[in-house]
Amino acid sequence: MSVKIRLQRHGKKGKPFYWVVAADARAKRDGKFLEKIGTYNPNTNPATVELDVDAAVKWLFNGAQPTDTARTLLSYKGAMLKHHLQGGVKKGALTQEQADAKFAAWLEEKAAKINAKKEGLSSSKAADKAARLAAEKEVNAKRAAAAQAKAAEAQAAPAEETAEATEESNEETQA
Repeated sequence: MSVKIRLQRHGKKGKPFYWVVAADARAKRDGKFLEKIGTYNPNTNPATVELDVDAAVKWLFNGAQPTDTARTLLSYKGAMLKHHLQGGVKKGALTQEQADAKFAAWLEEKAAKINAKKEGLSSSKAADKAARLAAEKEVNAKRAAAAQAKAAEAQAAPAEETAEATEESNEETQA
C-alpha cells in the first residue's frame, strides 16, 4: 500500500479549508485517510498552517510521498528539514543534540520572518488608511471652497442687480 501525504478539502464554496492527511494513494481525495497531520487555511494573510511535525516526519520515514502542495506546507513548517536532519542522525553525521539545535534555530528564524510579514502588512494597512483619509480631507476641502465661492457669487449677484437698477433709475431721472 503506497501512502501519500496530501490535502483534503473542507469548507464552503469559495472559502476552502484543508486538512493535511496521510492517506492511501488509492483513496478518494476527500475519502478515507490514515491519520490527520494538520490543517491549512489559505483564507488568512499570511496563510495559517497548523502541523504536527513529528507525525509528518514519522510518515516520511515510513515512506509516505507528499504531493507538491503538501511538500510545500511541510517545508514551510520545517517537517522536511527535520526529516533531513534525522536522516543525518541515523547515518551518524550529526548527533541528536546538534540536529535539535539546528532545527530550533531554523524555527526561530522562520518565526521572525512570519512576524516581520505580519508587521509589514499591518503597517502598510495603516499607511494606506492614512493616505485615504488625507485624500478624503482634500476632496472635502475642495467641496467646501467651491460651496463658499458659490455662496459668495450668489450674494454678489443680487447686489450687482440692485446697483444696476439704481444706476438705471438715476439715469432715467436725469433724462
